[in-house]
Amino acid sequence: MMQMLKAGGMELLADSSRPPDPDNPRGYFEYGPVKRLRRDASCFDAATGKAVKVIHALVTAIPCDRDVRVILMRRDLAEVVASQRRMLARRWGSTDVMSEERLVEIFGSQLRDATHWLAAQPRFSLLEVEFADLLEEPLPVARDVAAFIGGELDCEAMAAQVDRGLRRSQPD
Repeated sequence: MMQMLKAGGMELLADSSRPPDPDNPRGYFEYGPVKRLRRDASCFDAATGKAVKVIHALVTAIPCDRDVRVILMRRDLAEVVASQRRMLARRWGSTDVMSEERLVEIFGSQLRDATHWLAAQPRFSLLEVEFADLLEEPLPVARDVAAFIGGELDCEAMAAQVDRGLRRSQPD
């Protein structure tokens, strides 16, 4: 999604703190200070008018004193866990901390909590995007995102960023 927003003409709040690697060859488009969001939300002062990536576990730390548009990417959680396990195994070896089923359960619970919290914020707008839909029909999704953002984004350029070949972790 961050690649799409950038290609569409939106400015990103991102740095090179996590450069491209074999697990994510196009990069992560992250902004390092967001990792400290629970302790220090001042990094959001620089986010006005820009897209910034926030993981689901930190969504509830986003300051509520401003208008925020949130694009929530929905992806099969078993696929997410499988992808993360492969990445962690490649970097650090064993990933036998807990079962995939338990991780899916935990992630699902965290995501439900974050979604409920987002819906309760009066100054937040929420657009949920299904990852599978984005892969199958990128142009309509790009148009939905552009309409949600409310800016003049290049939807064709956004859709052109979608590369199904980068989806290496698929559900059974």
